Amino acid sequence: MMNDEINETMPTHIETGKRGESLAAAFLEEKGWRIAERNFRAGRGEIDLIAWVGDRLLVFVEVKTRSGDGFGGPEEAVDARKQDLLARTAGRYMEQIDYDWEIRFDIVAVLLRKDAPPEIRHVEDAFFPM
Repeated sequence: MMNDEINETMPTHIETGKRGESLAAAFLEEKGWRIAERNFRAGRGEIDLIAWVGDRLLVFVEVKTRSGDGFGGPEEAVDARKQDLLARTAGRYMEQIDYDWEIRFDIVAVLLRKDAPPEIRHVEDAFFPM
């Protein structure tokens, strides 16, 4: 099989991530959450999903998508450096919308295995930035 043939059948890292983000957003919307932003960027930071739970809780969601969990679960990839960057980016978003109330940081892990339906794990209150 030539490299071009392989690339046509295997999704790219970006395509896999986008699919995971779409599945995560649909999962959260099914729970009654309202997605306010997707892929919010500020400086070097990006937040995959920003959602409202009710009228007062703003949740910043990091989505981690993998095609397997052989190297540990996707949620384990959110290290202290990433948490700090997410917190700073969340602060910029809160400044933009003039919001100073309750927030939370969640992680949604999406596993996309070849011969199985997607598996979604939602870790609420996954970390609190220092």
